[in-house]
This record gives sequence, C-alpha cells and structure tokens, in this order.
Amino acid sequence: MAALAVRIAKSSASLKEKDALLAPCEKVVATYQTPVKIDPFSISWEEKIDLLLEIEEITRKVKGVKLSTAFMRFIKKEQTFANTEGSLVEQTIVESGAGIDATAIKDGETQVRSYPMPHYGQFKTSGYELIQELKLGENAERVGEEAVALLSAKPCPETITTVILDGTCVALQVHETCGHPTELDRVLGTEVSLAGTSFLTPDKLNSFKYGSALVSITADATIPGGLGTFGYDDEGVRAQRSYLVKDGLFVGYLTSRETATTLGGNSNGTMRADGWQNIPLIRMTNINLEPGEWKLEDMIADTESGVYLNTWKSVSIDDKRLNFHGTAEIGWEIKGGKLARMIKNPTYTGITYELWNSCNAVADRSQWVVWGVPSCGKGDPMQIAHVGHGTSPARFGKVKIGAGR
Repeated sequence: MAALAVRIAKSSASLKEKDALLAPCEKVVATYQTPVKIDPFSISWEEKIDLLLEIEEITRKVKGVKLSTAFMRFIKKEQTFANTEGSLVEQTIVESGAGIDATAIKDGETQVRSYPMPHYGQFKTSGYELIQELKLGENAERVGEEAVALLSAKPCPETITTVILDGTCVALQVHETCGHPTELDRVLGTEVSLAGTSFLTPDKLNSFKYGSALVSITADATIPGGLGTFGYDDEGVRAQRSYLVKDGLFVGYLTSRETATTLGGNSNGTMRADGWQNIPLIRMTNINLEPGEWKLEDMIADTESGVYLNTWKSVSIDDKRLNFHGTAEIGWEIKGGKLARMIKNPTYTGITYELWNSCNAVADRSQWVVWGVPSCGKGDPMQIAHVGHGTSPARFGKVKIGAGR
C-alpha cells in the first residue's frame, strides 16, 4: 500500500498545476482514548436485549400504536496515524447510542414520534452509562401517546409567526445552515459533489452579518461526550475550539492544512476520513450554538402568539445552503404565553441569514445538549462522518410556517 501511494503521488505530480502548500503542524507523538465509565462491550447481549424488549413493550401497550422500535448501537474504533513529518498518533474512539420510536396509523394516515432523536436516537462518545442517562423506559409511554394524539391533531397553519425550536431542531439548523457552508473545501469548490457549494464566500469573512448578536457558533472537538470529539484529526492536528460566528458576525471556517493556507492561517483540525481507505475531507466536529440566558418556559411565557416545534424530522436545502425547508415531528400553538393545541406535520421555511438574524432568544446552558448525528454524508464516493451539535431551544421572529403541506 505504501508503494502504491508513492506511485500515485508521482503520477499525480506530473499533472499538477501548482505545488500543494500545507500549513505548519507540530510533530505529535501521542495517544488518545474516549473516557468511558462503563465499557459497553462488557455488558452482555442478554442484558441489552432484555432492556430493549422491556422498553418496546411499554410503547406497544399504548392503544393505537401499530409499530414500536427500541435500539442500541455501540462502536469501538482503533486508529493509528503517522506522517513523514514524524507524527505518530494512536486513538481509541468509543461511541454509544440508543433510541425509541412509535408509529400510529389510522384511516390511511401515519404519524411517528421519536425519542431522543429520530432515525438513530442519541449518540455520544461515551460508554454504556449513556444508555442509563437517556431514561428510555421513562419516555416510552409518552412517545406512544403523542404518536396516537397526532392522528387527530390539527394541521400546522400556514402563516408567518414566532417560532420556538427545541434543541434537536436547532441542531439540524446549525448542521445544514452553518456547519456545511463553513467547510472551506466546499467554499473553494474542491468538494461540491454532494450538496453543492456555499454562500459564505471568502469576501464575507469578518464582514458578513450572519445572525443577531445572540448568535455565536463554535466548532469544538474537545467537548466531553460530543460525537465529533477526538484527540487529533486525520492530518495529526490537535482537536481544538474556534468560532465560526461570533456575536452574529461570520468569522471562521472549518479548515485543513492545505485550505488554511489560502487564508494565511493554520488548520483548526477538521480533516477526517470514515475509514483507512478514504482520503480525509473537511468535516464538522461538534458545531454548536453557544447557550444564551433564557429558560424555555420563560421563552414560551414571553411569546404572545406563535408555535413551538419539537424533534426535527427532515430538511431540504439548496446547493448554496441558503433556502431551506424544515419539518418537525410535533408542534404546539402558543397563545398568550402558554402552550395550546397540538399541531401535526409542522413545517417552517426561510433563508439562512434571515432566520439567524431573527433569533431573539436562546436558552441557557442548563438546557444545552450535545446532540449526536452519526449520518453526515459528503464526498464522492460518499463518506459518512459522525458529528455533534451542542444546542438549546431558541426563538425566531417572523418565520413562515405551514408551507408545502
């Protein structure tokens, strides 16, 4: 394999237009291991399966639930990195995750409720202790009841109003409208195969008003438990924290050693591959909306009229990461500062910078959770990255909801 790499490099060099310039990086000889309290692989299959069956039975007992699911997933990745500059890094990454969902069906209509997140639950770089922390059994009945209640709920109205997004919806918004468009290879046009380019072009750096003064977004690969947490990236660059947006101003990109030279700086450690056989790409680490000062209940009480949307469902976005359409599993109208009737199939649409500039409240650190997303695709052939998003509920003004029902 080493000989093949040399032959490919020599062949490629004969056709290059210019030399590749790499930002400097310190020589590193180190090890890193995910902190784990309970090794998930020390827990027997029987104990895991018995717990899942118990949880699934609670959900299925709810009258009207036609399908229920409970699942766990555990990953252990051992990785060695070396380069010709003398670095040698060994890392052991452990990931744990679990979730539940319930499906209710009536008269040709289907509604699904999930916990803690749809599709794949909640994931962290953690041990089996995460499964205990999630309290799946305590939420199983509620998930089933809400799935059934959605069948008779009123559809989401079509209007322009105040929208409060729960932490999972904010996480998806951060992922699609800040994480991907700040990938510098996407910006420079060297990686556009999956999901296009970016509106955050270099001329906007340090001058573009991305959001309101309440919006600060960081890339932080050092957060304990984040799914995008590690010791060193796949160029041997140390994990670090940097701002992408600070007090509403766009101030930074996710970079590699090569792309960082175009800005005259150093890599912030975001080059990652999903396996030994793939070339690393610039990927999100933990991309976070920094917490504010509100409580969710105070945010709702302070809202005369609007909607509260809970648990992201899906999103579509254009190839510049500007125009988006998001959906949530469930919502409630807000009337006079209180949650009112449930609404189903809630949607919201907008333009990235208009939405973030309308942000007028962000919940505090007590409601801030690092959500794990183990399914972020990029590249051709596509690679899957495991990333995280630290978010808390946030409120936005004058958002269009209900479009495209």
